Amino acid sequence: MLFNSIDFAIFFPIVFVLYWILAKNLTYRNILILASSYLFYGWWDWRFLFLIIISSFIDFYVGKKLFKEENKKKRKRFLSLSLLVNLGFLIYFKYTNFFIETFVDSFKLFGKDLEISTLNIILPVGISFYTFQTLSYTIDIYRKQLEPTKDMLSFFAFVAFFPQLVAGPIERASHLLPQFYKTYKFNYDQVKSGLLLMAFGLFKKMVIADRLAILVNQVYNNPTDYFGVEIIIATIFFAFQIYCDFSGYSDIAIGLARTMGFDLMKNFDSPYLSKSITEFWRRWHISLSTWFRDYVYIPLGGSRNGKYKMYFNLFAVFLVSGLWHGAAMTFIIWGAIHGFIIVIEKAFAKQRKSLYNKLKINQGHLAHKMIFIPMIFTIVCFAWIFFRANSFNDAIVLIRNIGVNNIENLNNGYIYELGLVKYEFIISLIAIGLLVAFEWYHKRNNVEEILNQKPISLRWGAYLGISMVIFLFGIYGPGEASEFIYFQF
Repeated sequence: MLFNSIDFAIFFPIVFVLYWILAKNLTYRNILILASSYLFYGWWDWRFLFLIIISSFIDFYVGKKLFKEENKKKRKRFLSLSLLVNLGFLIYFKYTNFFIETFVDSFKLFGKDLEISTLNIILPVGISFYTFQTLSYTIDIYRKQLEPTKDMLSFFAFVAFFPQLVAGPIERASHLLPQFYKTYKFNYDQVKSGLLLMAFGLFKKMVIADRLAILVNQVYNNPTDYFGVEIIIATIFFAFQIYCDFSGYSDIAIGLARTMGFDLMKNFDSPYLSKSITEFWRRWHISLSTWFRDYVYIPLGGSRNGKYKMYFNLFAVFLVSGLWHGAAMTFIIWGAIHGFIIVIEKAFAKQRKSLYNKLKINQGHLAHKMIFIPMIFTIVCFAWIFFRANSFNDAIVLIRNIGVNNIENLNNGYIYELGLVKYEFIISLIAIGLLVAFEWYHKRNNVEEILNQKPISLRWGAYLGISMVIFLFGIYGPGEASEFIYFQF
């Protein structure tokens, strides 16, 4: 079920009303959450519900055993069971064909063709997200940082919580699970805040992301047909498409949970206003980057064993992050680009700071931001080429074709033949401009708090205004609502 679908428009009000009717009874409420979550997920393919149920059973069992067991070898065996089941499902469904293709291609290098075909495997929606979420539970118990729950119903609801089940934020058990032990009172301001955040997420998805996707798909699905500025425009549009698509989902998920009294972690923080790649990853997909920090980077040794080991660990984490996003060489290269730049930033951090001090450069100064924000955005956009390209060869063609001068075509209005007519293209530019201006302003001012201080007529005018913008300017497909990009990961 998609947040931007008619199905969800019917599903959510029903669940919302039933939820608050049952809110005072913790057991009935959590039963409703679990049933609603399974219905929400099973709407795509009910068969994959068994994966979530199996993972939930295994990790609930392992959590209790880990807490009671003192023998180190036995504790490692129980943790290994959790890792084997969860990562086993993930590897089989997501990476089996990638490994088969890589194996076959490696033999082609030696002139030998193997008659091995890939398997017909359907990737379960959200498996990368809920796998990481439930793994955090058993790993934290193994580290003795968390006590296991005795409430199976709450744990199953935590694993399958439908607002963030299929695309995050990836919550830690220490933060989200205790919220299933509490009852909540209906809070008008909290519900209103959640609905407003959901509306903003739908604006990002339907008005910006889905509109930009039309041009991006036209160019990136036909890489040999486009050159120069056309590819640059498509790449910039993709940068905003994926941001608005993914952060839009996160906004809807966080807002939806808020209407039910739950608090989910912030997942994006204006990443395109970053002045370094390191800062970008503190602002982009925060729940994933902190997960990799805590469960991959630190166990590898982090920065404890010297700078060169730290550089290796950082680069390795970003290679794994690239592979987590997709079973293709393009995603690995995308991760490698970010990892390489971050290693460079770490290696020359002292020299950069010393240079700033000598030149008396204030990193918070507007001039500094105007130089480094566009520079980092350009690097991020270059890496996005590999992320979005349908294959490694397509990415190379796009990069090569960027250097071809095609200004004459643009002057003849050819830009409006990239998939968006003039009217739609102008709406795209205005929407991007408004988004950037909003995020720049919101970094210093809480827009929601300012709006709450305004007269009721102005507040409701704003609420109706964003609703009308979504209704009038949202992109509606001929059939099904468009999926969110991160569903494929």
